[in-house]
Amino acid sequence: MPSADALITLIRGAADQVRRRWGRRATVVPHPHVVDLARMQALQDRRSRTPRGPFRVGLHVKSLRPSMAPMTILPTLLAVVRELPDTVLQVNAHRDVLDEDGARRDEQLAAFLHAAADRGELDLRVHDYLSDDQLWAYLSSLDVSVLPYRFGTHSGWLEACRDLGTTVVAPSCGFYADQGPVLSYHHDETSYDADSLAVALRRAHGLRPALGASVDERRAQRDEVAAAHDRVYRAVLDGSVLG
Repeated sequence: MPSADALITLIRGAADQVRRRWGRRATVVPHPHVVDLARMQALQDRRSRTPRGPFRVGLHVKSLRPSMAPMTILPTLLAVVRELPDTVLQVNAHRDVLDEDGARRDEQLAAFLHAAADRGELDLRVHDYLSDDQLWAYLSSLDVSVLPYRFGTHSGWLEACRDLGTTVVAPSCGFYADQGPVLSYHHDETSYDADSLAVALRRAHGLRPALGASVDERRAQRDEVAAAHDRVYRAVLDGSVLG
């Protein structure tokens, strides 16, 4: 940090941390879209035309990164989904976590998810890594995607959900709420508030908030991002960057 000619970050909270820890000013450039604009428009259009089905809450445990704590929030998700009318909890996981011979099998998580699925309490889908097209189609099929992180900074997953019109329920750790409008709940490395997650899910179900970004907004944002980078690099070349 001290030796850089200029600093760029994606979120105001990170820029504030840089200022406090190193006394440097970082230019905040918003996280651009993740889904390509044509695909984004097509899936948004399909969402608007598709008759509303069960309210679908998604939890994606992927390959279980160290930052993820799905077992912490799963009991709350099950309890809230049971009380909400016409609501389904869908859990997607990679084979390496749930298969018996998986390289990163988690015995506790596998036993919990399979037992809940056998009781009909959740829709469990185990698969290999999804292609981009499969991933975007999956995310756009959800009404809500719950991020199970106990630490982190920002999320490309969150941005992809916003591209596709899927509401994000994000933890209080890191700076996820700085990226764009989300529903937040309290979860970090030392504490978890189940009631806050329940409130966020009930709000998502009751209000069906539109927290995504339009294609026009993302196109304008991409121009803004390009212009911001251009300004920073020109300032570095001119020797006029301070902070």
